[in-house]
Amino acid sequence: MPLVEHLRELRNRLAKAVVAIVVVMIVAAFYSEQLMQFLAEPVPKCEDLANSDGGNCAIVSFNTLTSPFTTTIKVSLMAGLIISSPVWLYQLWAFIAPGLHKHEKKYTYYFVAAAVPLFVGGAYLSYVILPVSIKVLLSLTPGGSANILSLDEVLDFTIRMVLVFGLAFELPLLLIMLNMVGIVSGRRMMGWWRGVVMGVFVFGAVATPTTDPVGMIALSGPIVVLYFVAVAFSLLNDKRRARRESAGPDDDEASQLDLTPESIAAAEPVAALPEQATKDRVNGYDDVT
Repeated sequence: MPLVEHLRELRNRLAKAVVAIVVVMIVAAFYSEQLMQFLAEPVPKCEDLANSDGGNCAIVSFNTLTSPFTTTIKVSLMAGLIISSPVWLYQLWAFIAPGLHKHEKKYTYYFVAAAVPLFVGGAYLSYVILPVSIKVLLSLTPGGSANILSLDEVLDFTIRMVLVFGLAFELPLLLIMLNMVGIVSGRRMMGWWRGVVMGVFVFGAVATPTTDPVGMIALSGPIVVLYFVAVAFSLLNDKRRARRESAGPDDDEASQLDLTPESIAAAEPVAALPEQATKDRVNGYDDVT
C-alpha cells in the first residue's frame, strides 16, 4: 500500500475512534452526577464544619464558579475513553494488524486478553484501598482545623490512584512482551528479582500513604507474584524459542542468508559463449546476436 493510502486509512481509523469517544462522552454527561458520587465515595463526608474538626471527615465542594463545568467535562471524557476503549483499541489493531506475522497476531490476542483483566484488577484494588488512604491523609489534620476539599481535586486523586494501580499490574505483562520479542531473557529477569522486589515495595509504600503495612502489601504482594509468574513464563518461552530456532524458520519468516563473500578462484568458471557456426548473416544479424 502506498504511503498516501496508509495516511488515508490512519485518518479514517482515527475519525471512527474519535466519533466513538465523543458519542459515549455525550451519553456519560447525562450521568455525570452519579459518576462524581461514585468517584468521591471513598471520602468520608461531613454534615457541617462543626463535625470536620480534627480530620475525621471532610466537606467536598466546588471552590470556583467554573469547577462544576470543568469537572463534568473531565468525568465525561474519562468515561468516554474507558467505555469506548473496545472501539478505538479495535481501530488501532485494525491499522497495525496487516503488518504483523501470523504468530505475532496470535500473541497480540493473548496480550489484550490478559491486559484487560489485569488493569481491571488493579483498578478495583485501588478503589478498595482508597478509603483507608484518604482516612490516613485526613487524620493528619491538626485539631481546630476543618477539611474542605475541592471535588475536582478528589476526582484527580481517585483517578490517579486507579491509573497507578491499573498500570502497575501491567508491569509483568510488559516484561513478557519484551521477552517475546527477544529483548530480555528469562534468566536475566531472574537475576533482577532482588531489585524488583525492593522497588515494588518502595513503590507500594509511596502509592499507598498509610501508617499500616496493609495497603503496601495489598499493592506490592500481587505485583511481586505476577513478576515471578512472568519470569517463569519467560524461562519456558526461552526454551521453546531455542527448540524452534533449531528446527528452522516458520513458513512466513525469511531464512538467514549466508552473506560470507566467496573468493573468485573458488567460483565455478562461467561457460564461454558458443562459437559462431557460420559467418552468414540473416537480415543483418549473425546467429550469436
